[in-house]
Amino acid sequence: MKNINVMNEKLNLTLINGTGYVFKVEDYMTLRRKHRIVGALVGTCNVRGWSANDCMERGIAQLVSKRDSLLRVPDEKELAEYHKNLEVSFSAQSETLKAEKLRETERNMSKILAGKRKKLLREGVSDAAIELDASKILQETADNFVFDRKNVQLEIACSHDQPHAFKIVDTPPIQSPLKYKVFCDFWSRGHYVTAGDAFGADFLLYPGDPLQYHASHIVILLDSPIVQPLDLIAKVRLSVIVNKICIFAYFVEGEEKGEDNAEREVHYQTVQWEGNRDRVGLVEGPSEQKR
Repeated sequence: MKNINVMNEKLNLTLINGTGYVFKVEDYMTLRRKHRIVGALVGTCNVRGWSANDCMERGIAQLVSKRDSLLRVPDEKELAEYHKNLEVSFSAQSETLKAEKLRETERNMSKILAGKRKKLLREGVSDAAIELDASKILQETADNFVFDRKNVQLEIACSHDQPHAFKIVDTPPIQSPLKYKVFCDFWSRGHYVTAGDAFGADFLLYPGDPLQYHASHIVILLDSPIVQPLDLIAKVRLSVIVNKICIFAYFVEGEEKGEDNAEREVHYQTVQWEGNRDRVGLVEGPSEQKR
């Protein structure tokens, strides 16, 4: 992420209600493969509310704001251009559907010819008088094709074909200093870091792309270094059930800190259940670390 210093190498995000969205597959794969930013896929799922929450460092992205263009009333020239593009889209869909209809007719030509022959024989036409031509049937199909605009597919824009205003944004105020520092710490170590809500944790750590690897650690953030015994047992047993290693992350009380706790050091405590102690963890160093 820190290597993206040139303007033309920056990734363009669409800012919608405070969330940055990536619409281009190439940009998404660049974030995932090169920068280990996974995020979440968003869609029209009616049983689960999707949310893309990406943690990014300063200066990584240019954000595209559509707010001004959506609130402004388009002028006549823009309306004419819009309707022109809409007609071009309808025509392209019509030609595509017509070509597919002809290909389908050609694939089933033998059945169509057999059906027409049977129909003519039932109507009393002699077999010798029946003349069927495949090319004529294809031409008839093309002439009778009607494109119903009620079934037109409206395109949802996935990139910006028209000019948009871009701007470089600063790092937003850090709402949770501990969460931000833990994310950046493990990310800088080469891990893939995702949300851990599904496993009762704050983060999940992956040794590689989550599409190819299972998570190896769950990370739990603590308000203080003191953990109640029942909470400790519950979290560690949970990590055993999901076959992962449990890491507690916290700030030490009384440490000197800078503005917004940004300079406080994060301490880690790795806990393994007795039956899981032989498993090798990904976080190098002793069981208690300071970062």
